[in-house]
Amino acid sequence: MSRLLRDQIQPTTIVIKLGTSSIVHETTHQPLLSTLSAVVETVVELKRYGHKVVLVSSGAIGVGLRRMDMERRPESVSGKQALAAIGQGRLIALWDNLFGQLELPIAQVLLTRPDISDRTRYFNAVNTLKELLDMGVVPIVNENDTVSVSEIKFGDNDTLSAITASMIQADYLFLLTDVDGLYTANPRKDANARMIEVVESVSDIRSQVSTTTLGSNLGTGGMETKLIAAEISTAAGVTTVITSSKSPPIIFDIIEYDMYKSGKIPLTTTTTTNGTASPLHRPPHTVFKASPSPMRDLKAWTSHTLNPSGSIVINANAHYVLSKKESSGQLLAAGVLGVIGTFAAGQAVRIVVRKELGDGEERERERREWLSALETPGTPTGGGVPVFRPEMLGGRGEEVQFKDEDVVEVGRGLANYNSAQILAVKGMNSSFLPQILGYADTEHVVENITIRVPAWHANSH
Repeated sequence: MSRLLRDQIQPTTIVIKLGTSSIVHETTHQPLLSTLSAVVETVVELKRYGHKVVLVSSGAIGVGLRRMDMERRPESVSGKQALAAIGQGRLIALWDNLFGQLELPIAQVLLTRPDISDRTRYFNAVNTLKELLDMGVVPIVNENDTVSVSEIKFGDNDTLSAITASMIQADYLFLLTDVDGLYTANPRKDANARMIEVVESVSDIRSQVSTTTLGSNLGTGGMETKLIAAEISTAAGVTTVITSSKSPPIIFDIIEYDMYKSGKIPLTTTTTTNGTASPLHRPPHTVFKASPSPMRDLKAWTSHTLNPSGSIVINANAHYVLSKKESSGQLLAAGVLGVIGTFAAGQAVRIVVRKELGDGEERERERREWLSALETPGTPTGGGVPVFRPEMLGGRGEEVQFKDEDVVEVGRGLANYNSAQILAVKGMNSSFLPQILGYADTEHVVENITIRVPAWHANSH
């Protein structure tokens, strides 16, 4: 890219994820200094033009293998954790040495899922990352593998990079890998494999592409994990790119091309060294378009960073209301059919619907019960609050014990009441909550709901 074009690009916030296979050699475990140096030079150049950059770096276990002269990753969790502890210090020292040569300060940020599953700790992490960026520092993020176990791991650094991009509301997430994009088949094995250049919907593209470009022996990711990461980041409004790690400066070219295609850069040609004009070409990459209506803050946190503790079964009518764009993402007790599992107030829950919705008569009965519960109940003569009578519970239909195999997840949210309390008020008008529960902090039993499967698509599941 010419300097003239670089000057035209507005400063952005960029997250760059570098996998283990781009950091250490797969068999010798030697650091790939040429690639790392090119990444550092690219980051420094990006910062020189006003961009803020976060680096998500894998490789701690790979570096640990080199230090201990071991050939392969151990099978045991404790063995992996020990190697991560050995390698993490050497990995960050390597990055610090490379960035230090160009006098750019870095900071190590080690995260685990519990660090961002707690609301307070999540926003503390967000504030720390944003403060580091405002200070001109390059945060280098990695999962704290020394203390993570499988039940609380992000799973891979593709997912971690997507969550990081969502946390800081980045403009771009670059997933640098050993292939230059998403293909219809494995390009190493199929000569007819075709690159998918633009993806508007991750869910729609899954059936058209190959995810068999698996990660290296040292890494944990592959193309499937990158699709999951793209789903998370694009939902949060982050333009996501898969491209090759062999030439990190391509990041500049991709940003330039993306801004040209979106009309933010008027030039359609670039100037070569001899002064002649050449057409603006498309660098090899796959771009996943950011959602036009992104989730922010609490909704993104609820949807992608929390492990749900249970499920709330809602009726089709409530699902339809929550699916609308103008929905506030709040669920009333009238829309609840039941709960699965136990959970406390404040924990994340799955929002689920029944797989079998029943015949037309059953659906109509459910709709009437829902509408009846939404109506403002009668009040005693002379005004006052509505009076709850135990016989009202008889109008809520039969008590059904739902199981996971009976339902399909359509979204997630934060419970305002515990599972027993929500079960006690299911199908009831919200004005009765204080009398049934003894208190009512809010009329909504669940809030910050993100619907992933709208009502008009649920029947296909």
